[in-house]
Amino acid sequence: MAARQKAANRYYSGPPSDHFDGTLFFNPGGRMPGPFTDLLKWQFGGQRAKWPAASPSPFAQAKPVATVQGADLTVTMVGHATLLIQTAGLNILTDPVWSRRTSPFSFVGPRRVNPPGIAFGDLPAVDLVLVSHNHYDHLDLATLRQLKETHDPLVVTPLGNDAIIAAAVPGMRLSAHDWGDRVDAGEGTAIHVEPAHHWSARGARDRRMALWAGFVIETPGGKIYFAGDTGFHDGINYRLMAEKHGGFRFAILPIGAYEPRWFMAPQHQNPEEAVRGMLLCNAAFAAGCHWGTFQLTDEPFDEPVRKLVEALDAEGLPREHFRALRPGEVWEVPRI
Repeated sequence: MAARQKAANRYYSGPPSDHFDGTLFFNPGGRMPGPFTDLLKWQFGGQRAKWPAASPSPFAQAKPVATVQGADLTVTMVGHATLLIQTAGLNILTDPVWSRRTSPFSFVGPRRVNPPGIAFGDLPAVDLVLVSHNHYDHLDLATLRQLKETHDPLVVTPLGNDAIIAAAVPGMRLSAHDWGDRVDAGEGTAIHVEPAHHWSARGARDRRMALWAGFVIETPGGKIYFAGDTGFHDGINYRLMAEKHGGFRFAILPIGAYEPRWFMAPQHQNPEEAVRGMLLCNAAFAAGCHWGTFQLTDEPFDEPVRKLVEALDAEGLPREHFRALRPGEVWEVPRI
């Protein structure tokens, strides 16, 4: 049986669970992406907004300090789902992508419309990297090779993604985990690997062979939630995070790549859902990510920001508590 599982799943072999059927991962009680015919219907639907060829950030490229100590928390937006988190003497990157395109090819695929908010050479020493899943806009092997060569960080990622990274970046320090696992990160800090409502694939024949996840970073200054890439899923995972972790000082939540809803809702939440998620998980502050760098879906370039403001106003929430960050923007997150 184990041999058959290995042949069927090139990345992971293990016992079945409530989100793994012995061969493929799935969203318990949730939805998986539609069939290939739905993809074709969307791709040829002709509803995609035209993005600018270039949209430079209003913020200059940041030059982060070497470390941020104690309970202080500084977050710098690099772009898309890549942020630098500095707290408790640790430098942590989420889903690092410095490549020009998010694609298996260098000459075609979604292309950056603004440069990274931190030049790669200006990064401080990177201790930890969190990779939420294996889609090209989140798992960028070229960037991971650079990080291995210059910083040698520990990469924490869900099951199966370690096999993809190890094959392309020999010697990279990898720690692969299932939902619910906890990883001691030192300095009074721990990483919790938590559920997200999404899926995975690097090509046409490996769909759902590697797990997807969000992360909770437990620090002396409070807990930080990086939701990864996720559909809203009736708020189930947000409620779970509040029940398990009691609330958050800071959350990093996706607000873009959500149109058309008939196709994207299971995998990408919209800004209104992100605000509901912030409330459900009991986060004091939140940063909106996954927008404004790579055009992946149909909505206009700046619509996520406008929709986020509308959703915050509708809930009576201060706009400064949930900010759609631009590359190079630095946020010294208040203590709670």
